[in-house]
Amino acid sequence: MDKKRLSWDELAIGLAKVAAERSEDPYRKVGAVAMDKEHRVLGVAYNGLASGKNVDDSFWVDRDERRPYMIHAEQNLCTLFKKGEAQIVACTLLPCSSCATLLAAHGIKKVIYFEEYNLDQLSKKIFDFYNIELLKIN
Repeated sequence: MDKKRLSWDELAIGLAKVAAERSEDPYRKVGAVAMDKEHRVLGVAYNGLASGKNVDDSFWVDRDERRPYMIHAEQNLCTLFKKGEAQIVACTLLPCSSCATLLAAHGIKKVIYFEEYNLDQLSKKIFDFYNIELLKIN
């Protein structure tokens, strides 16, 4: 039996996909994982409300109303490691431009993502500007 071993990038994106399942957002579940230069996992995160914040079901009905209160997976992730510790971040969704600058500020060298849904390509320009390798993986 010749079974292909997962690459580090595939492992990272797989962990991010699992993390996304923890999100309470019924519209868009996003997961993220940070690894150091030796591929050790430094953190796993997902999008949602601040820890301990409970809301009733009506909160989730209007996506535009709840959007400003949501904390992105990448924002949650960056609270789990110190600047310069993480080298690679894997996200289920291409990070938005705000998260792209946050990742740059934390010294991330490579961003792996699974899909994109936003037509705004500014984050790609930001990653290019900061010389952050960007890789889409299936």
